[in-house]
Amino acid sequence: MPQLNPQQHAAVIELEKPLLVLAGAGSGKTRVITEKIAYLIRQGMTARNIAAVTFTNKAAREMKSRVGKLVDDKGLRGLTVSTFHALGLDIIRREHGALGFKKAISIFDEHDRLVLIKELIKHGRPEWDIDHAERFSAQISRWKNRFLLPEQAAASGTDFVLGALDIYDLYLRQMKSYNAVDFDDLILQPVLLFQEHPEILEKWRNKLRYLLVDEYQDTNLTQYQMVKLLAGQLGRFTVVGDDDQSIYSWRGAQPENLAQLQRDFPRLEVIKLEQNYRSTRRILGVANALIANNPHVFEKRLWSALAPGDPLRVLHHKDEILESRQIASDLIHHKFRHATRFQDYAILYRSNHQARIFETALRESSIPYFISGGQSFFGYTEVKDILAYLRLLVNPDDDAAFLRIVNVPRREIGPTTLEKLGAYANRRHIGLFAACYEMGLATELAESARQRLQHFCNRINDVADRAERGDTFAVIDEFIVAIDYDGWLRETAPSEEAAKRKMGQVRELLDWLKRIAHEEETEEKSLAEVVAKIMLLDVLDRSQEEQAGDRVNLMTLHAAKGLEFPYVYLVGMEENLLPHETSIEEDSIEEERRLAYVGITRAQQHLTLSYCTHRKRRGELVSRQPSRFLDELPEADLEWPARKALDPETKKERGQASLAQLRNLLNTP
Repeated sequence: MPQLNPQQHAAVIELEKPLLVLAGAGSGKTRVITEKIAYLIRQGMTARNIAAVTFTNKAAREMKSRVGKLVDDKGLRGLTVSTFHALGLDIIRREHGALGFKKAISIFDEHDRLVLIKELIKHGRPEWDIDHAERFSAQISRWKNRFLLPEQAAASGTDFVLGALDIYDLYLRQMKSYNAVDFDDLILQPVLLFQEHPEILEKWRNKLRYLLVDEYQDTNLTQYQMVKLLAGQLGRFTVVGDDDQSIYSWRGAQPENLAQLQRDFPRLEVIKLEQNYRSTRRILGVANALIANNPHVFEKRLWSALAPGDPLRVLHHKDEILESRQIASDLIHHKFRHATRFQDYAILYRSNHQARIFETALRESSIPYFISGGQSFFGYTEVKDILAYLRLLVNPDDDAAFLRIVNVPRREIGPTTLEKLGAYANRRHIGLFAACYEMGLATELAESARQRLQHFCNRINDVADRAERGDTFAVIDEFIVAIDYDGWLRETAPSEEAAKRKMGQVRELLDWLKRIAHEEETEEKSLAEVVAKIMLLDVLDRSQEEQAGDRVNLMTLHAAKGLEFPYVYLVGMEENLLPHETSIEEDSIEEERRLAYVGITRAQQHLTLSYCTHRKRRGELVSRQPSRFLDELPEADLEWPARKALDPETKKERGQASLAQLRNLLNTP
């Protein structure tokens, strides 16, 4: 490991004590984790006894790829590199019996959860308000992330919407009857399992003898419990994190988990990675000055051996239209002057709504761009439809999937029929699919409606049976043709071209599923395993971000975490935007400051900060104040171009850049 600095090297070879690596932005944390995996294997630990967990599939793939360059394929056999949720799903699938689940477990996404909660409200107490469904859903998620079941939630003193506790209790019972889990359950259920079954916990501790956790500051309380239980009293782990980059409190992340480690593991070793390999000294100095305004459990100060670099520019504009146009013009000028690529630039903002005005300005200037966080592959209606069919094939108790596709394509099964079916199933405490076959349903529905439901269910049973016994995907292909899904798309799509595009998405999905089924040398995965895996994958990472090409990057500050760009524009540096008005009202400025810190430390060579003096709000132009964070930056490292006139040479260069861009536009076919 000759290229590691002393602190990185110390973190890699520490095996005797539980280890917390405080890794500042750009300090090589992923390298430490991958080198440590290789070191553990060289020290004689088999790869199947090592687990490295992180938060996104993209990060897990990157980690696995880097380890693959350090260890041969034979040495890597059995290594677990995954997200927290994928590890949780693996545990649930293997231990489903102890958890009271059947084998074919369905995974509910946020939409599925909301549909179920609305059903519970509809058939619940009169005082429950359907308009509170989203608040109920968010509250249930918060409780699960804080490791609170209904009984503990009731005793926690949390302020919540009337009826939320009852809905939570009903929701848990209904999910069990559906043989389903939601994303939060993928962590909660394994923790409950380990607490209630010490022998199963011991089995998993023997299987995963060393644990490495990336982005540890983003763990919630339930994830922390999982790490703590798997690591055992000996604390066989290395966790890597940075409290200054904890920006996900809204989804349960607790930077306090860093300090909790010291209390739970008194032998904890702490190693700080403070050398930044990404940014110029000036950028780092500004970042350090900003984040010093936050309280810290662990003090650290980033430094860089790179050049001092240019001062950070601060631009101000009359309104957001001028801001977007002037930044587009500035970007063209800079690209012309330095012969850079469009992909070297990123425009970062606090909220998604800020993207639209920049899209317009970039299009007007013929600048190619890519919005990170655009619509996911999973967001397409046709993809959701086919996945719902597959979910129902592997788990007939999946009511969310049933409701989505029972009338897609149209089968003359209307909302009144489904409402009566749902009421009957609720009274009987069974799933919708099973209720279709009950004799008692005849008292609720006309014979014709009952026959249509049973015909649908018979078809699903037939396809599921043939898929299990024969060529799974050939059977599914035949089924999609048999129901004339292509015709349904032509009937419902706005144009023939749109219908073809949608059917192409269906084909892409099915081809991808086939690849997953055969991706490993072991025996072919079952359809249930394939469906469970695909529900966890972040398809946006897979299909769009890796193929962005030479385009300017537009993204929120949250989406930018973990990335780096030579040239960054951090826009909308205004009060009520960054920091956000909600954080000002709730007195939670510290996380907003961390968000600004993340934005600043994305820049490698040059950083421009921008704000408006006026901005439209609900159709009216209102005055804005510069962000308080600008006042916290060292004045000596800032440059305010508006305070000095452009020199003749710069004016000439800007004119040449504009002409070059115009020629490019005219030559574009």
